[in-house]
Amino acid sequence: MSTLCQGVRVWHQKVVRLHSTSNLAGGPVTFRYTISTPTSNSAKKIDPKLPTVLFFHPVFVPQEVFTFQFGNPKLRQFNLVAVDMRSHGESKGKIPKDFGQEMAAEDMSAFMKKMKLPPCHIFALSLGTIIAIQLAISHPDQILSLFLISPLGLEEPQDAAEGRQAIHDAWVEGWRGGVPNQEELAYSVRGAIELAFFDPTNSMVQALCSLIIPSCMKNWNASHLDDYRITTLDIFLNRRPHPIEELRKIKVPVKLVHGLADVAYPLEYSKDFLNHLRDADVNVSLEAIDGASHFGCVEHHAIVNPMFHDFIIQQTEGRVKTTTKKIVSPWESTLKKNGWINAENILDDSDDE
Repeated sequence: MSTLCQGVRVWHQKVVRLHSTSNLAGGPVTFRYTISTPTSNSAKKIDPKLPTVLFFHPVFVPQEVFTFQFGNPKLRQFNLVAVDMRSHGESKGKIPKDFGQEMAAEDMSAFMKKMKLPPCHIFALSLGTIIAIQLAISHPDQILSLFLISPLGLEEPQDAAEGRQAIHDAWVEGWRGGVPNQEELAYSVRGAIELAFFDPTNSMVQALCSLIIPSCMKNWNASHLDDYRITTLDIFLNRRPHPIEELRKIKVPVKLVHGLADVAYPLEYSKDFLNHLRDADVNVSLEAIDGASHFGCVEHHAIVNPMFHDFIIQQTEGRVKTTTKKIVSPWESTLKKNGWINAENILDDSDDE
């Protein structure tokens, strides 16, 4: 299982450092981010005339999980911004013992202010939806809409909690004695893949895993197992449903997207959250995607991308810009070096362009 320590890592090192003056818990944080615009696959700044979409990634897999969104010509009519959250990818910062969704939302609010981002449309996946919902409650003026894939707005179901605990325990066991046990670590990784994806043999799934394993081994080694528990387990298990009074602060359109092949969260879970939001008079709707996994925007991007495009266009009529150059994901070359074969039919949404 030596492959756990391998992977071609050609990171796009745009970073922004938020100092203690930002009042962030734990002190200064450095966030790695990527900006794509209609005219640049990897831009230095957004086009202020266009709508801006901010992407919040799931647990374990940082911004590269959104490769198919950043490489989609229709979505690249907007500014697309992705950022690695604390303890993920190449972002760096101390993890307070009580770090949770509130602090994570404050991180993202401070990042938006530092980058001088306008109010954004949020595209969030799994863990990212927890933070997006909290941000919309804590800083409603920074949000224009919420597009939540595999929304986690309620208490963690028992089956999902047990699965996350097993993934955590295997990873921790893999570092017993301070030396990595490849077999235990590989067991943890396989559990995470089974939770997140439908087809573990899909070349994009394999490329993402190959790419991120080195940063996982660095961020969550024997010296950082508390960070691992806090940011990949506690943040799920310690949360509770927002009271109706808090949800009433969400004044923007919300789209929930549920994958019907999600092995950890049944459709009823998303329906219950839908009703919870409706009780708070939130403008919300739910879409279900047949065959889609928990990380549904990867293998089922051909359905998710036009759905998201239409959701944004409904709110931004007349404010889009035609792309003027060849559109590719800013992470395409790195993922290809890690084994992605982008000719796979399951990954082809060219008919939607």
